[in-house]
Amino acid sequence: MKIILASSSPRRKQLLEQMGLQFDIIPAGGHEELLYSLDPEEMAQELAYNKALEVASGITAQTIIIGADTIVVKGGILGKPKSQKEAIEMLLRLQSNTHQVITGLALIDPWSGKVQKGYEKTLVEMAPMTLKDIEYYVATGEPMDKAGGYGIQGLAGVFISKIEGCYFNVMGLPIHRLWKMLGEFGVDIFDNLMQ
Repeated sequence: MKIILASSSPRRKQLLEQMGLQFDIIPAGGHEELLYSLDPEEMAQELAYNKALEVASGITAQTIIIGADTIVVKGGILGKPKSQKEAIEMLLRLQSNTHQVITGLALIDPWSGKVQKGYEKTLVEMAPMTLKDIEYYVATGEPMDKAGGYGIQGLAGVFISKIEGCYFNVMGLPIHRLWKMLGEFGVDIFDNLMQ
């Protein structure tokens, strides 16, 4: 079955490739508007669903469209920083604390109308950081396209003292949860690997 990733994230692309999947990329172009009336788990799932639905609207063949959205929660929702100043403020809030990373997933088959939603939550403990550490890190540019203003798979990994839950979720795609959800659509990634 054809698979489409509704995201331009290089990290999600890398993780789907790691799963051995063949897929196309059609990024959802819609604006990510945070849905503050929902709890964080529901918000992440709805944002993922909206991305998948946007891509699904032009497709009639049997296809699985994967939407994903990651949010960071610490005293409210932390999205992607809009400036270096905002990235510094986010990291000051996260350092010396534990926060939640929630990735919502949504799979849609427009041909059958089947939809499945799910989410993964990971607790991340960030070590104490000096303002100088944070400013140097932000100056690398790495935080600017990442929820919460950091990427665990990059330089910011040195600041992470502990995680409870799925590491790949913090990267933006919980591959175990996705594997289980794809199974509900009849996709066996190991069958695909053997072909």
